[in-house]
Amino acid sequence: MTRTTLTLIALVFLCAVPAFAAGDDAPSWLKEAAMMPVPAYARDIPAVVLRDEQEVRVDPSGRITVTTTKAIRILLREGRDEATMVVPYLTGTEKVKEARAWLIRSDGKVKKYDGNLVADVISSPDDIYDEQRAKMALAEDDADVGSVFGFQSVTEVLPLLYQDSWNFQDHLPTLFSRYTLVLPSGWQANSVTFNHDKIEPAVSGSSYSWQLQNLPPIPFEPRSPSMRGMAPQVYVSYAPPTGAPGGRTFASWTEVSRFLSEIHDPQSVLDDRIASKAQELTTNAKTELEKIQAIGRYVQNLQYISIDIGVGYGNGWRPHMASQVLAKAYGDCKDKANLMRTMLKSLKITAYPVVIFSGDPTYVREAWPSPGQFNHCIIAVKVSDETQSPTIISDPKLGRLLIFDATSESTPVGDLPDHEQGSLALIVASEGGSLTRMPVLPPESSNLDRQTYVALERDGSITATIQERFNGQEAAAARREFKGLSAPEFAKRIEGWVANFVTGAVVSKVEPMDSQADGKFALNVTFTAGRYAQLMQDRLLVFNPAIVARTDALALTAAKRTAPVVLRARSFSESVKIKLPAGFDVDEMPDAVKLETAFGTYATTYTVADGHLVFTRKFTQQAGTYPVEQYEKVRSFFASIRSAEQSSVVLAKK
Repeated sequence: MTRTTLTLIALVFLCAVPAFAAGDDAPSWLKEAAMMPVPAYARDIPAVVLRDEQEVRVDPSGRITVTTTKAIRILLREGRDEATMVVPYLTGTEKVKEARAWLIRSDGKVKKYDGNLVADVISSPDDIYDEQRAKMALAEDDADVGSVFGFQSVTEVLPLLYQDSWNFQDHLPTLFSRYTLVLPSGWQANSVTFNHDKIEPAVSGSSYSWQLQNLPPIPFEPRSPSMRGMAPQVYVSYAPPTGAPGGRTFASWTEVSRFLSEIHDPQSVLDDRIASKAQELTTNAKTELEKIQAIGRYVQNLQYISIDIGVGYGNGWRPHMASQVLAKAYGDCKDKANLMRTMLKSLKITAYPVVIFSGDPTYVREAWPSPGQFNHCIIAVKVSDETQSPTIISDPKLGRLLIFDATSESTPVGDLPDHEQGSLALIVASEGGSLTRMPVLPPESSNLDRQTYVALERDGSITATIQERFNGQEAAAARREFKGLSAPEFAKRIEGWVANFVTGAVVSKVEPMDSQADGKFALNVTFTAGRYAQLMQDRLLVFNPAIVARTDALALTAAKRTAPVVLRARSFSESVKIKLPAGFDVDEMPDAVKLETAFGTYATTYTVADGHLVFTRKFTQQAGTYPVEQYEKVRSFFASIRSAEQSSVVLAKK
């Protein structure tokens, strides 16, 4: 739910009844939850979940009724935004039968949220058409410290899949969490547990119940896995008797591949217009890779627009016909992948859709075959031995496959977005499809090289020029920022970055240069600053030769940590050449540093020659998820880097 949506809802509620009505009363389950004793938590815990429960009841026809019940106690003013009810639903296959909320304030007064106090909103106001909507109530403005907010919803669903998942908590501490599945006679369920010891259900006939209590908070920590990757979860599949109506379940990833192939393949129909466009785009392409690059650039530049109708019936996974996407010149991720696949088909190049979760490489669970784990579609292109790229993987059945995201506008063929690297993704190739680990590119494929030239004056002022050259995902990040801002906004952003490290800096030139086809981006910056070096006793100049810091420097300062550290592959190198002022020599300079670890390396050097001080630093970071047991080593590594980059040089008058 976006902030824009929340603002619109707030305006709706301004027109609703604002007062606590005298006749309002809370249901017994919420009153009981409000009486639960709450343990003492750290001072920064904003709220505690008293009860979080969902019952899924399946009738013999395959329809399900989902009842959700939740109660939260507000502990701090910062926790008042937790007093929110959001009940999502799909307009085609789901119907919210009931959605009501209550707030019990610390003074005992009760406010009920129903009728006009519950808004029906679209989930994404940026989409042209979206069947995903939500019933929503906001009690933030009514809540105070000590308030208990609760809601209950009942939704009827015609399921596409007989599969479900339950997160026992988010970041908040949770006193009681339960998921209950009530099946018709003869149906059976099985489950897998993640981020917790195996949770066995309590079974009574055809009713299954998974439960946890007294879950501690999960703190936000820099570079940690997603909350989903740390909170206890249970994934459930349930099976009807043979021949029963309704949704599907899957015993293997091959079954999922076959299911999605039946959805995707009929939409990849080659016609004369598609073939003609593919030939036009590749007229000057001499190699297989150049052909793929030409098609990839064209598809990436199509406008991204998502229009899904009948999502609940499987159309959330079904691309539009390739001919339709070409004619309209827009589409979403699966549309773009399908068009590219079809255009390559006309060039006798085979490609397959790849479904993936975008945003968290740890999201997909191999032990639970389900198409419901994916939210994005990319492409795998079968290539010959002549094509070389760091994004090529070898599949035992399908051969050499070049992985490409036709939606990521900033990432050309031969590269892959950070948040997709290392992910488990499903190559959709019917019987030949499999869950496959996406490539992880080496650090040097995502590099920032910086050359800095500085003229230092006797009074400590400097004139400096920075030349930055980005490639890979470093270039993609810089490109996204550049394209997302107007020229004045981008210049102001760079001025702020320089001023953050050089007090009083005046930037005279900001010159960005984008070369997306080559996966590169460049930036030249010129600035001046007075008194950068500190003049002491009119005979010493003291300054830091690392003029500006790396933009993504990682600060792991906490003494202890509860979550693993997630690092992405990248590298950085810089040479700072400083022209010394006449009459000054180097009196003191830091020792060179050399750090080598399993997760990264770092080195600095200092040399003086021909009236110049040259400072270099080089940093590489290996992609990986490093367990808590290694945290102290990781923290020490980055602390040593931070110390080295804060060291000063001292010049003295001759």
